Parts: sequence; C-alpha cells; structure tokens
Amino acid sequence: MFGRTWNHDSLRKYIIVFGTVFNDIYINRLSSTGEVLQTLKVPLTYGPKDKILSRLEQSPRLDNQVGIILPRISFEMTTMEYDPTRKLNTLNKLTKQSTNAGTDDEVKYQYQPVPYDMQFEMNILVKNAEDGTRIVEQIVPYFTPDFTVSVNLVPEVDGPRDIPIILNSITSQDEYEGSFEQRRALIWTLSFTMKGYLYGPTKKSKLIKLAETTFRLPEDVETGNTDNTANTIVVASRPGLTANGQPTTNTALSISYEDIKSTDNYSIINTITENI
Repeated sequence: MFGRTWNHDSLRKYIIVFGTVFNDIYINRLSSTGEVLQTLKVPLTYGPKDKILSRLEQSPRLDNQVGIILPRISFEMTTMEYDPTRKLNTLNKLTKQSTNAGTDDEVKYQYQPVPYDMQFEMNILVKNAEDGTRIVEQIVPYFTPDFTVSVNLVPEVDGPRDIPIILNSITSQDEYEGSFEQRRALIWTLSFTMKGYLYGPTKKSKLIKLAETTFRLPEDVETGNTDNTANTIVVASRPGLTANGQPTTNTALSISYEDIKSTDNYSIINTITENI
C-alpha cells in the first residue's frame, strides 16, 4: 500500500500465541472408584466449530470404527475493532540501532503501532458433560478476567509487549438430536478479546553524531540583519573518545566523531562558538 510492501506477520503471531495458551490441556478418565484409567490430551485446531460438526454429521453412528475424536478444541479470530482508548501519539517513534556488521551508523525506526481489539471464539466439543466441565475448570481460573502474555512482535525495532487476553463470556449448548445410536456433541463456547497492536513499515535513518544549534541575538533580529554568521552563538555536541578508547571531553584529544561507534564508551563534548 502507498508504494511500500512489508509484512510483520503480526496477525499470524497473535493467532499462534492464542492457540499456544490452550495447547497443553489434559483430562483424566476415572473409574467408579476414582482411579485414573486414561489421560487424554485435548486436540487443538484452528477453524470454526461448524467444520467439526459437519464431520460428525457425515459419520454420526457410534458403531463406526473410525470417527472424529472428541473431546476437541477449536478456535478462530472472528472480528477486529480499533480501540481509541489505547491510542498513543502517532508521531512518536520506536527506534533501535542496527546490530548488523557494517551498519553501526544506521538506526531502524517506526511510528507508534495502532491498537486493535481482536475477538476470538473458542469452542470445546465433548461427547459427555463431565469432559466439558473438566476442561473449562482448567481454563477459567487463569482469567481474572484477563490473562497477560508477552509477545515480541517486531524484534528489529520494538521489544516484547504485554498483551492481555480477556475472557468475556462462557456459554454451553447440546447439539444432540436423534436416536441413541447417533453421536452426541456438547459445545462450550468461550469468547475472548485480545488487546493487540498492528505495526506500520520499518524505516532506516543515519545515526546522528553531531548536533549544532544556532542562536541569533535579539538585536540582530530587530535590525533585520541577514548575515548568517554575525551576532550568533553556535552550540555543538558530539561524542568524544581518545585513540586509546578512553572517553574525553577535550576536542583536541578526541578522534573524529565519524569514527566513534555507538557501542564505544564515549563522553559528550559541548562547544560554544560566539560570532559577535
């Protein structure tokens, strides 16, 4: 867009992070005496619940030897909405110096990311009520009502950000219709809001090693003098480093500022030049 092509894969990372939170859920099948007979890991897939229900309808009979495994968790991102309450100054920059060899005088930057609320829907499909309640009870205590994860979205410029995942609501429904021979599907639906950010393109600029500020005296302004050097004071700031690698504030002892790297242990040399 606007003649630039970039991709931070932010949306893909958000989906992966959300799925990772729920990718390690197990349930135990117990005997009548409370003994653990079987421990199952609940499979997690990305997609709508209708896809799983459609697969159940294609093979609904209990006497089939092969069928879709329940319990199962599916999730998907449903909507995105701009969040003006988290908006920061658009002109603020996120900067980070390049660490690649030969690019010491180069800085990567981008403007503040745009806040978006991403709505996720997670569906827990089970064939008996006991499995459903055991899965839900492993999830709900961690959300009060939010659970915060740290995500490194654009490592070349920005650091890790804390992204809250808010649990909005929980509902359940029974999709069982038909005879006893047909498979039953109980569905728990959990609605979440992930408060994320979307980033613009990353740009590059040169590292500033010399800054000069020119002050013009009031009488020069009143008389309308257009001389660029008369009645001025020039303040210059630059890094200072000796040839032995020691910081210095003495201009005569310092090497050229162009040869000083940002990672060196340098001092700042301030000089004032009066042209009066």
